[in-house]
Amino acid sequence: MSSKPVIATKNLTKVYGKKSSMVKALDKVSLEINRGESVAIIGKSGSGKSTLMHVLALLDAPSSGKVEIGGQDATKLKKRQINRARNRHFGFVFQQFFMNSRDTVLNNVMLPLKIAGIRKSERKRRAMEVLKIVDLTSKAKAKANDLSGGQKQRVCIARALINNPVVIFADEPTGNLDSTTGAMVENLLFNLNKEKNITLIIVTHDEDLAARCSRQIHLKDGKIIQDSVTTNKKGGRG
Repeated sequence: MSSKPVIATKNLTKVYGKKSSMVKALDKVSLEINRGESVAIIGKSGSGKSTLMHVLALLDAPSSGKVEIGGQDATKLKKRQINRARNRHFGFVFQQFFMNSRDTVLNNVMLPLKIAGIRKSERKRRAMEVLKIVDLTSKAKAKANDLSGGQKQRVCIARALINNPVVIFADEPTGNLDSTTGAMVENLLFNLNKEKNITLIIVTHDEDLAARCSRQIHLKDGKIIQDSVTTNKKGGRG
């Protein structure tokens, strides 16, 4: 990706429904996110924060406006190109693990590379590398269903890392975890942000987690009401 912002939007609008049932989830949102930032997207339920993340991550299309990925207008890409860009540049960590519980940890982690058409030997090599980063190489052959919640989330982080992403999107990544396990997952994400210069975009209700990000974007009724740099943060990049 180029030296331009990794993600930029201009007048981004997302509308659901029609006429009297119409809901404007995003209302002319314009922003730029640069390489290496850690960004918290914050807002009450219904503020548009999850919608914004889905549109930024090319999981959903805007009703109007523009999304640029590394300077390229993603709204002009064909579906196959969008899928390729998402698989190549982005990693995802959600509150729900979205794993095949009956399959092995190794196969769950390798899935993005399988989709990308990478040969099996290379998939396995890279999967073991990222499992080492999250300290789960010993669980490679275990069934995902046999893991604890914290281990499952670490597997999801490994899966998010396997394509060497420019951006990791995390939607309430510690929402289903106890405080101790949640802190461990947070530290892992922010270490990746700092050490690998991966841009981290987190949707969260958690004020302490948001405070660790280098930047906070507050949404209300689909609009940005505050976009500020975090001071005295406990993690992330400045």
